[in-house]
Amino acid sequence: MALSSLVFLLLVGGVVSGVPTVSQRCVTDTDTFLSDINRDEPKEYAVHMYDAFGKMGSNVKGGNANRPGLLQQCSSARGPSFSGQYCQVFLRQGTVQYFVGICVPDSCKEEDVQILVVYGRLQFNQMSLIPPLPSVLVNESTQEMIMTHCLSSAVDPDASDVTCLFVCCVMVALPLAATLFTAMIKWQRNREVSPAVEAARLNSGLNLYGSMKTNGSSSREMNNSISEGNNSRPARLCLPQSCVNGYLQAFSLQNTSKGVLSTSPSIRGGGYSSLNGIRVLSLLWIICGHSAQFPVINTLDNYKNWKKTVESSPLYVLTISGPVFLAVDTFLLLGGLLSARSLLGSIDKAEDKLSPSLVAGYLFKRIKRIQPLHLFIMCLTIGLISVVQWGPYWFPFVDTMMDCKAYWWANLLLITNLLPVHEICIPWTWYLSLDFQCYATTPLLVYFYRLNRGVFTVVAGGLLLMTTVAGAVITAIMQLPVFQPSTMTSENYVLYYYVKPYTRYGPFLIGILTGIYLKTKKDQLLKQKWQAALGWFCCLSLMAALVGLPYVLRETPDYPSAPHALYQGLHRPLWALAVTWIILACEEGYGGFINDLLSLSFWVPLSNISFACYLSHPVFIILYIGLQETPIHYTDLNFMYLFLGHLVLTLVVSYVLTVLVEKPYLLLKWSST
Repeated sequence: MALSSLVFLLLVGGVVSGVPTVSQRCVTDTDTFLSDINRDEPKEYAVHMYDAFGKMGSNVKGGNANRPGLLQQCSSARGPSFSGQYCQVFLRQGTVQYFVGICVPDSCKEEDVQILVVYGRLQFNQMSLIPPLPSVLVNESTQEMIMTHCLSSAVDPDASDVTCLFVCCVMVALPLAATLFTAMIKWQRNREVSPAVEAARLNSGLNLYGSMKTNGSSSREMNNSISEGNNSRPARLCLPQSCVNGYLQAFSLQNTSKGVLSTSPSIRGGGYSSLNGIRVLSLLWIICGHSAQFPVINTLDNYKNWKKTVESSPLYVLTISGPVFLAVDTFLLLGGLLSARSLLGSIDKAEDKLSPSLVAGYLFKRIKRIQPLHLFIMCLTIGLISVVQWGPYWFPFVDTMMDCKAYWWANLLLITNLLPVHEICIPWTWYLSLDFQCYATTPLLVYFYRLNRGVFTVVAGGLLLMTTVAGAVITAIMQLPVFQPSTMTSENYVLYYYVKPYTRYGPFLIGILTGIYLKTKKDQLLKQKWQAALGWFCCLSLMAALVGLPYVLRETPDYPSAPHALYQGLHRPLWALAVTWIILACEEGYGGFINDLLSLSFWVPLSNISFACYLSHPVFIILYIGLQETPIHYTDLNFMYLFLGHLVLTLVVSYVLTVLVEKPYLLLKWSST
């Protein structure tokens, strides 16, 4: 104790050369706090600050090593000349890494706090306020400091934050203003209806009276009438007005809200009724997985218990167990199918011509479909980061979200999945980049299909083989996991495999092939019930095998493994083929009760807002986790309630985002017709 105090005094006095010193005010305020807490009758503010320090809890062996303390209680403490400041000290003790929340005077900077901790100045009754984990729980008793981080209670948005919030406000204000103007115009027209009718009757009577006058008088009246009629005719001068009317119609809620909650089929041209159910169920799978994945990163107080539970049964595949997020491959399949159908439909309307202008319009429609809401969510997330008072569990997301200020242009260009994973702005938007890159290949494949079926077969087969081999080779060379892979277990999995077009193109390509077949087929593929029965048996068996095999290949090998490589290369295209069978069987009348389920009108309104749901749901999950002051305890029941809570909030807000941000740009006509 005496040695530590001496070293501390030398540091403060700057006697030790080359070592940073603690500011004098921080020293004075810290001494005041320690003096007031070590009294026989401690002062109330000092008790509150002491109570806000993180204390060791139970189940350290199960993963509850973090000691978050109480952020709000610390921040509310008021000393004689300072306030409480919540800081986190990140430590390593043997193989265990954890953080401890501490409460220090707000006059201390992060460097000051680090020195106070390293030299053992924070003590109560000669006991450290940051004691190490007991040796009975860990093999190493020495604490190694990783870093310190203090949470500011002040909101300090910079220019980029303000710009993002302004963009969000404008994008919301435009449809609200259009709605107000549209309502005012309608109200004004309704007011003018009755007076206009009376005026017409009066003019009719005057004209009848004038016809009995002299011809000169009649001519003058007629000329006046024609002149007035010409003056009241604004048709040739109203081009700007017609544009304004077009904008009002596109952005007003009176129009954008139409059909969103309708249960009539949402796919143009009819058919494909099963796609709505498949899309929504896949979306629910993704939301459920994210609801489990995000808290697991650093928020659970029983992480090891969770890990043991979810790794034990394929039933947990709906979270992030087994082969994660096969629902993404289902989305890619649907995207390929609908892109091929849409392009072929546009070609039919263009007199069977695939022109460069048609392809440009096809791609522009896609950009108009995804980018407004995508950029809105990006700006909203950046703005929220700057104005929300985050809790102790926010730190895992800070660096990821801060990448937005450096790499926002990648979201604008839809190339985020080509960046290193740690540089992706709004991580879950990688899918939009992948989807658009795949979408841009549809015109080329359709061109080959129309040019020569043999060439098309070679090109499509070559692309499918390439993406399969790429996934297998990368897995073998880098020893990537196939069971519950993530950035926590293998950063290379996401960096080189999960988000790249050359490994994920297979399902989208199968979707394109399916869309071309369904659009151009002249006869049913399935003609006998035994064919349908065999197809369903193979489909369901294949799905079960794809889910179950990762539990057999659970361990990640330290050498190139052929079984792991084959599974990684094949499982996503095979999953897409299984879903393709479900779509085909439902379209040809062999879907049975599965088709009845997937074709329920209940899915249609949920499908209409599914894009907004995908983009917005991680924001609510991150908000929930980032505002937590205490760890989350895993049980199946707790996670089910988390999922349902996130889902309900997502559905409500997604409807609002759909009618305010997404749909106006879909309705907006860029050409004056």
